[in-house]
Order: sequence, then C-alpha cells, then structure tokens
Amino acid sequence: MSSFTLDLDSTRRAASPRYAPPPTPLRAVLIHGGVTVLWVLLFLRAFGTGGTFAWSIGLAYIGYDTALLLFVFAQTLPLRRPARPMGTATGLQQNPVGLGVIVAAHNEAAVLPVSLAALFAQSTPPDEVVIADDGSDDGTADLLTQTYGLERPALGDMSAPGPHHPALRWLRLPHGGKARALNEALGRLSSEVVLTVDADTVLDPEAVGAMRNAFAAEPDLVAATGVLFPVCSPTPVGRLFQWFQSYEYMRNFLSRYAWARQDGLLLISGAFAAYRRSAVVAVGGFDTDCLVEDYELTHRLFHHAVAQGLRWRTDVIGGARARTDAPGTLGAFLRQRRRWFGGFLQTQLWYRHMIGNRRYGRLGTRMLPVKAFDTMQPLYGLTSIALLIGYGLAGQYSVVGPVACVIGGKIGLDLLFYLWSLLLYRRWVGPSAQVNLGWAVVAALIEPFSFQVLRHGGAALGWISFLTRQRRWGLQERTGLIAPM
Repeated sequence: MSSFTLDLDSTRRAASPRYAPPPTPLRAVLIHGGVTVLWVLLFLRAFGTGGTFAWSIGLAYIGYDTALLLFVFAQTLPLRRPARPMGTATGLQQNPVGLGVIVAAHNEAAVLPVSLAALFAQSTPPDEVVIADDGSDDGTADLLTQTYGLERPALGDMSAPGPHHPALRWLRLPHGGKARALNEALGRLSSEVVLTVDADTVLDPEAVGAMRNAFAAEPDLVAATGVLFPVCSPTPVGRLFQWFQSYEYMRNFLSRYAWARQDGLLLISGAFAAYRRSAVVAVGGFDTDCLVEDYELTHRLFHHAVAQGLRWRTDVIGGARARTDAPGTLGAFLRQRRRWFGGFLQTQLWYRHMIGNRRYGRLGTRMLPVKAFDTMQPLYGLTSIALLIGYGLAGQYSVVGPVACVIGGKIGLDLLFYLWSLLLYRRWVGPSAQVNLGWAVVAALIEPFSFQVLRHGGAALGWISFLTRQRRWGLQERTGLIAPM
C-alpha cells in the first residue's frame, strides 16, 4: 500500500461518520420507524377488513410510486427544450481542465480491448489513462504487454507510457478490490478531473469532451455521472433482460436528472463517473469496506461540504453517454441487485444523521427521507403481491375485483409516463437512445408482474446480505460487450 493510500485512509477516517457515528437523531428514528410501523399496521389491516382497503399495503405502495412519477414528471419538464451546451470553446480556453481516466480491472482481459478502443477514439482524448490492474491472473498482463506495448511494472508500481498510446499506463497491484485500486490510481494521476470507467463500459465518442466541458463550466461541480445504456448477452434470455433494463435505465436517469435539479443527486454510477480529484482526496477517496463505493462517496462529499461550508454539487450529464455490460441471466441479475441494495442499506445506516436534517437542504429534507422509504419498498411490493395472490386463491373477489381496477389505473398512468419519458429521453440524450415506442408500451403492461418482482427479490437478498454482513460481490460474467453487436 502506497503512502498516498495510507494518507487517504487516514483522511477518510476523519471525514466519514461511520468511524465515529454521531447520535442517531430523533427525526431519523421517526422517519425509518414510521415507514416500518406503517407496513405492520397495513399488513394487519389485510386480515381485518374487506373491499379495496383490505389491500391498503398495496395502495400505499402504488401511492408512493405515483408520487415519485409526478415528481419526476414535474422536474423533467425543462427537457422539452433542446439542451444547452455545457461550456463554450472560449470558456474552455480560459478555464481548461485536465482529465484522466482510471479503469479498475480484475480479470477483464476479454473486455478491455473494447473499452480502451473507445477511450482512444474520443473526439477530445483524455490526458491520462491508467489501467489499475487489481491482481488480474487471466490474460491481462499479456494483453497489456503484447497488444499495447507496455512494460510489465513491479507489483505496486506503474509502467512508463506505451509506444502506441502515450497517455496509457499500467498500474500493477495486488488484489485488494475495486475501491483500493481506484485509491492507488488517484495518487498516480495529476489531472484535475478523474473519470472512473469500468472495464466493461464503452464510452461514446463525445463522452469525455462532455464531461470535460461540464467541469470546466462549473467550478462547484465535484461529481457527475454519464448516461448509461445496458448491453446483455445475445441469447434470448439476455435480450429479454436487456429489454427490461433499457427502460429501467431510461427512467432511472431521468429520475437522476430530477434530483439533480433539487440538489439531491446521490447516485453517481461508478461504471462511468467523473470527479474533481481535489474533492475526492479531501474526503479520503473510496471506501474499501462499502459494497457500493460510488454511492457512499457521494454521501461523504455532501457531508464534508456542509461541514466546511462549501457549495459542492453533483449532476448527470446527458451528453456523456456510454454502454455498459449488464446482467443477462437471472442469477447474475439477482447477484447484482443484492450487492446494490445491500450497499444502499450500509450507506443509509452510516449517514442516518443526515435524514431529515435541514443543514443538508433539500438533500436532507426530501431525497434522504425518500430513500428511507426505499429501504422498505421491496417489502411493501412483495407483500402486496403475496396478499393479492392469497385473495385470489381464497376466492375473495370482493377484494380482487376493486384492486384489479386500481392496478389497471396505475398501469395506464405508467404507460402515459413511459411514453412521456421516451419523448424527453430522446430529446435529452439524442438519437443514440436505444428505446422503442412500441416495446415501451409492452414493457409498461407486463413489467409490474415480472421484472419489478425480480428487482424486489434482489433487494430482499440485499437485506439478507446486509443483516448477515456479507461482503462478497459474487462473480459477474461479461457477455454483452464482447459479443458481436
């Protein structure tokens, strides 16, 4: 471990509240406790009354989801107009920013050539590209030496630039996990802006330039995410998962745009993220103990900004687009969502003092209370489905009939939102948006009874991982980007 990484660890211990947790405020207890108590009361109601309100737990679930849809609808209205370019040529000449890329890779030889080719084909190339080789033992070393001409460095050292791509270097590390590899690479970069790009992520040609422009135009911007499109294996099952996840990603990135307008964007996708290096170093880099180091880092940046009186902000950059390898089988999908949700719960626990806290502005009073409900949303959803199936099997059609009408109305509303989102999304990210009007209608009709159940199932596994303190990610196969596209 380098002295820089040791310094980062020391800084993180001082900056992160998880090492010396502040007292849990009453407001956080009331918000989290209220969501849990409400679930218990609504669940008990299912056995004590008839008609539609016997399914009150489902009504609460639908009501919450509808409120979020209306919020996103209102906040994304500006996307009806063409996007304003981030920065101008003159502005960039007066305030240029250097940009370096870290590609953390553990046994990613199969996809590295694709992701590196995209980096070298950028219209505005990065100044530095560091392959943070996290103890790979597949064929990564042969790839970097034979294909890219890099000299094999000693363990813990970084190579000289290669003869074919002067910006490219190889940082060879013992296996310690993605967060540790990112922290080590941070100490080897000198650029003001750092992109973290997963080895299974392929950037569009304008992606680096869009990120560079965004950070040059806004000095207070410390973290930004690009817009991702999922790519799965070409098998029938893989294409089915890609179809569902394409519309899920569309809605999620529109939601991130909405929360960014409220100064409450927390989810900066580590697969394609940009950070102001000085800010990341100031808070101690990436947390090596968190399952979702990107999500946790954003919390810590906001925590530090409020403590120091800084006006740091985060954003999603519609002009920075990329494709990323996504799970194309049921097992891979559940493992991914288990890790995501388990890490989400970790972060909610560590930063519980921010929930409902006015010091953190709308992030504290709006976004984090919503996230508190999200911790229980899978339980609300799965319980709603189980109760509805139970009513049907028991022949309680006085409940099933009215509930079916409510669900039908919600599906109709979802369909309208899908179509509206599709229009906005195309205007926002341009013709590369890989979504189709007809298939969007089909997805809106069947998703509540299929893909949504799988998402909640993965989240339930995340609860188990969190409660049992599991820290293993599980292996993820790369099957989308290495296949013919």
